Amino acid sequence: MGTTGTPRILLTNDDGIDAVGFRALYDALDSFAEVTAVAPADDQSAVGRKLSREADVVEHPLGYAVHGTPGDCVVAGLDALCPDADLVVAGCNKGANISAYVLGRSGTVSAAVESAFFGVPAIAVSMFVTGGDEANWTELASDPTDFRVATHAGAYLAREALGAGVFEEADYLNVNAPMPENAAAEPAEMVVTRPSSFHEMRARHEDSRVHLTDGLWGRMKSGDFPDPEGTDCRALVDGKVSVSPLTAPHTTERHEALDDLAADYGN
Repeated sequence: MGTTGTPRILLTNDDGIDAVGFRALYDALDSFAEVTAVAPADDQSAVGRKLSREADVVEHPLGYAVHGTPGDCVVAGLDALCPDADLVVAGCNKGANISAYVLGRSGTVSAAVESAFFGVPAIAVSMFVTGGDEANWTELASDPTDFRVATHAGAYLAREALGAGVFEEADYLNVNAPMPENAAAEPAEMVVTRPSSFHEMRARHEDSRVHLTDGLWGRMKSGDFPDPEGTDCRALVDGKVSVSPLTAPHTTERHEALDDLAADYGN
């Protein structure tokens, strides 16, 4: 903690340091914490845990803008620019980061995972944007107040989770919130969830191109979603804030069949 007992937070994202949701979350955290921004200079959405060998960094009114990925920002932040951080927060992302299938490619969630490997707890914060279509989706959620449900939830957890012992079991939290008009109430109810296993990627081969579509988002927006209560997707469909406590290291299990194959190798 800082000299005044306030938490020191490294704030990053994948939408870029000048994104509306990033500034909304910065302002919410700045009300109780020492916040240093170390975020991509431009949009780095869906890059996963991609890392660079080197990246230019420039000072920014909120901290530092890095010409690299969210992973670059966390490594640079925790090891050089903001090494005394108590917590890393990533977001607020414009668009949900939900389901086990999506988490691996999310730059927002990957920043939290990178932090966990450094031994620093983290919170990824994202907002489910509803309405519109692919043509005008980017025009939605253009005002900081549009992110108020997500930033309220993210700030609450950033303020309370360290002292509550949450990170004695979880390495990071993946938080997803509805837009205000889709919240069941304000502040929206917060529920602890697990990532959905829903998967509906499709490919269509047409002439010399392959078109890829993810059916998750259409099903989410329509409300016609198969998950029961308990998953991150279902919580958002029901207008609630989803919080999934997750761990970063990959787990391993012993498998008798693989043990037998290894023993027979070379025989």
